[in-house]
Amino acid sequence: MLLDPVTPRFGANYVPSSGWFYSWLDYDGAAVRRDFADLAGLGLDHVRVFPIWPWIQPNRAIIRQRAIDDLLDLIDAAAEYGLGVGVDLVQGHLSSFDFLPSWVLTWHRRSIFEDMSVRDGLTAYCEAVAGAVATRPNVFAITLGNEVNNLWPDSSTTPSSSTSWARDLLVAVKKAAPDVLALHSVFDDAWYKPDHPFHPVDIVDLGELSTVHSWVFNGVSRVDGPLGPATLTHADYLVELAAATSLDPSRPVWLQEIGVPGPDIPVNLQAEFTRRTIDSVVHNRALWGITWWSSHDIDRRLLDFPDREYDLGLFTVDHQRKPAAEALAEVIAEVRSTGVHPQPATTITAPMNPRTEPHRRAEIAPGSNFHLAWVAARANGPVRIALPTNN
Repeated sequence: MLLDPVTPRFGANYVPSSGWFYSWLDYDGAAVRRDFADLAGLGLDHVRVFPIWPWIQPNRAIIRQRAIDDLLDLIDAAAEYGLGVGVDLVQGHLSSFDFLPSWVLTWHRRSIFEDMSVRDGLTAYCEAVAGAVATRPNVFAITLGNEVNNLWPDSSTTPSSSTSWARDLLVAVKKAAPDVLALHSVFDDAWYKPDHPFHPVDIVDLGELSTVHSWVFNGVSRVDGPLGPATLTHADYLVELAAATSLDPSRPVWLQEIGVPGPDIPVNLQAEFTRRTIDSVVHNRALWGITWWSSHDIDRRLLDFPDREYDLGLFTVDHQRKPAAEALAEVIAEVRSTGVHPQPATTITAPMNPRTEPHRRAEIAPGSNFHLAWVAARANGPVRIALPTNN
């Protein structure tokens, strides 16, 4: 069974205020420290950071030590502000852009999931970076990559290939960093899309805790609007799906991404959405922590991002707190003062088993009959999800 309730961790996904992730090409430790001062001021205890794979491993035979040294300085900067660090490895996908090395593109085009030479190169990369960051005591987690399932269909894969890819790399990470959590991260098509080649079972079986990413632009905001119960409880719904699908009833769930994307959540409602969404999930007995996307806005002088990506930060590019930041700071202070208080829950049985019937995932997707029934029941208090016993 789960241990006695503990206060969840609160953090931010770190998006540099100056230059976005292009800033890795001209690393500025002083700018990083200014950003981390912002985050520490909110009461956050950790950041999730994103080194860029092709800039560390531009050739399958080259691991750039200077790039790793920059990452280590960033981790040290976080420690100076009392921040733990989770490191993602395969970037991979960030804010609608994909970053892949030239040795898997054009004439060298190969699936990163299925080609064994690419897998060998990735293993070397993961071992090198994981081994380096594990020397820093404030590094608590290493995730294989940010929503790596965004990299298909450009990189072909099958469910078995996706599973073996993640399993093998997690073994490599754990060998290089035995005292750090090794994790796997995907976006929620793995929960909701019947033909998706990444399956729920991987989320809850691979790695040392489950991670979920709650984005209301996946269709849930169309169910009942920015402050409707389906929208406000989507994070809690995903946590409950992950908890129900795991074979281990004590396995924690990290809400690794959540934010206030426009136009789904208008600016004037973002503070209220933040407070109410966190309140709906923070007392969940399975919750490990909440990590906001993102720390800072993207400078609008940078071109070609989807419009919603520019304004997801807790801070503007000139370090001004935004409404979501103020709300988040207030909630953190309250939770740390009063603690979390899991409440008795009712239970509702899903129409299918995500472990064994991934082809039926649409039956638990936002707007499905089951989802709407869960939302209606959630209005009266916490609702656990049970899986059918005949599957």
